[in-house]
Amino acid sequence: MGKYLDLIKPQASDTWRADEVFLKIKGNPKYLYALLDDETRFWIAKEVAGDKMSREATDYASKLFQMGKETAGKKPLTLITDGLKAYHLAYKKEFFSLKDPRTTHLTWQDDGVDNRKMESFNGNTVRVREKVMRSLKKSDTPILTGMQIFHNYVRPNQGIDGHTPSELAGIQVKGDNRWLTLIQNASRKSSDFEHAVSP
Repeated sequence: MGKYLDLIKPQASDTWRADEVFLKIKGNPKYLYALLDDETRFWIAKEVAGDKMSREATDYASKLFQMGKETAGKKPLTLITDGLKAYHLAYKKEFFSLKDPRTTHLTWQDDGVDNRKMESFNGNTVRVREKVMRSLKKSDTPILTGMQIFHNYVRPNQGIDGHTPSELAGIQVKGDNRWLTLIQNASRKSSDFEHAVSP
């Protein structure tokens, strides 16, 4: 399903949020970096990192932003993060330009931006599922991709009036059982897609 849905670009807004949340992989501490569209709540990209304070953290954040640009087909006009240095360094590498339109980087701490959307995402999407599993088995686990698909395409979000993020991003999943629709479409060969899911 992940490979199939990668073929469909969401209509993301111009403001994105990035944050990291602590989780365990085989009992070892890791961080899940997530990139979220501010308006639609669409989970654009994810990356699992070993440490948020090391030099490699900037590489993880850069990869997250690269995947975001590839998924959305553009870069945001506003990027909102916490004060983690890795985000700012990755922002300068992946988003900053002297040409208009420029991407502005805002931080929750310094710029007083409301963080409730990311707190809700981390708590209701990631933490609730990861907590009952106690520990994930590997960094590239399909569980995280499944959580991302469920969040974007299946679960109604009360923060956006009961819609799914995909609906607000211009992607309609037809049928009463969204999981079944996605499974059926993804199981077809790419040349046979009839796009019951259509942008």
